[in-house]
Amino acid sequence: SRRHKLYREELNLTSPAAPLPLRPEASWLQFHLGISRDGLYPRSSPAVSRLLRDMQDFTTISADYSQDEKALLGACDCSQVVKPSGVHLKLVLRFQDFGKAMFKPMRQKREEETPEDFFYFVDFQRHNAEIAAFHLDRILDFRRVPPTVGRLINVTKEILEVTKNEILQSVFFVSPASNVCFFAKCPYMCKTEYAVCGNPHLLEGSLSAFLPSLNLAPRLSIPNPWIRSYSFDAKEEWEVNPLYCNTVREIYPYSNGNRLLNIVDMAIFDFLIGNMDRHHYEMFTKFGDDGFLLHLDNARGFGRHSHDETSILAPLSQCCIIKRTTLLRLQLLAEPEYRLSDVMRESLLQDRLAPVLTEPHLLALDRRLQLILKAVRKCIDAYGEAKVVANDTTQHEAPASDRAKVTT
Repeated sequence: SRRHKLYREELNLTSPAAPLPLRPEASWLQFHLGISRDGLYPRSSPAVSRLLRDMQDFTTISADYSQDEKALLGACDCSQVVKPSGVHLKLVLRFQDFGKAMFKPMRQKREEETPEDFFYFVDFQRHNAEIAAFHLDRILDFRRVPPTVGRLINVTKEILEVTKNEILQSVFFVSPASNVCFFAKCPYMCKTEYAVCGNPHLLEGSLSAFLPSLNLAPRLSIPNPWIRSYSFDAKEEWEVNPLYCNTVREIYPYSNGNRLLNIVDMAIFDFLIGNMDRHHYEMFTKFGDDGFLLHLDNARGFGRHSHDETSILAPLSQCCIIKRTTLLRLQLLAEPEYRLSDVMRESLLQDRLAPVLTEPHLLALDRRLQLILKAVRKCIDAYGEAKVVANDTTQHEAPASDRAKVTT
């Protein structure tokens, strides 16, 4: 650490000047002001478009570990942290106008699949999965994933030279191939063997916009009723009891309102991306019990395109309930002219790291969408459309031509 300080002083590696006062038109602020009970941003949001551009273009003015890495080091209030993984490296990058984004570096190449023998809780985190999850969430009209972009980061100029965290400074090194690398400080896979390296300085990663601070917009972190067992052999009740949903329906807040429907939305989203790691979900307290669920931390998605983990759909298949608006959107994306893989492919071309997903991952979306619709049809055959399809179109009834053709 002492040698590193001398190195910085010799090269005059000082941080840029403090950020200017916050401008009301700043994209970060406009994004935060656009959050409503309907989602994180409106369907057509110029502020989000500007925010995506700013995260790609703005110079970083500081870098630091995230709260959960600090929790592992005993350097922050752990009550603010859901579940520190201790495995994956992510950093908080700050920009002008008080902008802040979570940076997750590339750990796995796009064409690599997660090995079959990997348990979901030791899987890699993939930067391209975070990017793709944002685009899919927007296509599904959920709007519950924070805006996320891909970016090439110069790890020397945009992390090492701007960080004031001495621990982060101390984990940088130059590899035998003359690439600049760094790793995390944590109990498990955090040593030089698990470092990420630039080429020699540039490193791919995802940047996800931060939500408003907890002081301004408090959030609840709630265990997922369909949480998985984080051990090699144990099972949760839902995995062995097909009538588990009957128990959930008797528990507040799942006994009435939209919470259970939102859980089903989240399960559909996770099944499409192949994410088995949804142990908690978060909500803004301001919007009450019927507020939307935030779809955060999606980096363990898009790991295996050759496998469809149907157990992720347990909330749908066990509860046999789905929002009408969700079903209509899924049916639209199953039509040849609006095929989900085609819409995703076109959307992802907007990102500078395109292609974000390989073709097998895109085609897997179409296959999984058909499995979702098949599960809905099975529920309707058993219980009838009236009990399965919940009408959440409160403003007006959809025209007959737009209604869900749930029996075809």
